[in-house]
Amino acid sequence: MQPTFSSSRILLPVRPWFIVLSLVVALLLNLLPTAYWPGIPDWVALVLCFWSVRETRRVGMGWGFVLGLLMDVADGAVLGQHGFAYVLLAYTAASLSRRILWFPLAQQALQVLPLLLLAQVVQAAMRLAVGADFPGWSYFIGPFVAVILWFPLTFVLLLPQYQPVEQDPDRPI
Repeated sequence: MQPTFSSSRILLPVRPWFIVLSLVVALLLNLLPTAYWPGIPDWVALVLCFWSVRETRRVGMGWGFVLGLLMDVADGAVLGQHGFAYVLLAYTAASLSRRILWFPLAQQALQVLPLLLLAQVVQAAMRLAVGADFPGWSYFIGPFVAVILWFPLTFVLLLPQYQPVEQDPDRPI
């Protein structure tokens, strides 16, 4: 059976290990050498935004801070550049989560676009504040690609939570 994304579908609770696994995979994707190509989204920001919207009690500013510091160390960036951007992203996404979840997926992606752009602008502003060169306008293409990836990301990250459409009487849940 093909899962649907209608709001009438009841999801199983998300397992904490799955959240951690998805954030670690996003971190590893950010560490690939292709992460510096124009148009490649900030995977950590995208997955952090997704879980901050979906699971506000489990993923929030603490995860954003830790992942941001890890990204700062890995990139050799200004310490706190990613951390501040991810904390701001997680806070804003969690505070707007009820509003964002009210919309269908296409409009959710449009609601998430300013959040991801804000994270990129904060990172660029912090770079410029310490004297680095402007990264170029191609630096801001990543959030637009991330919005397009919001659809498959939602499908992949919610897949383990779907209940079977047909209930088996021998199955306890």
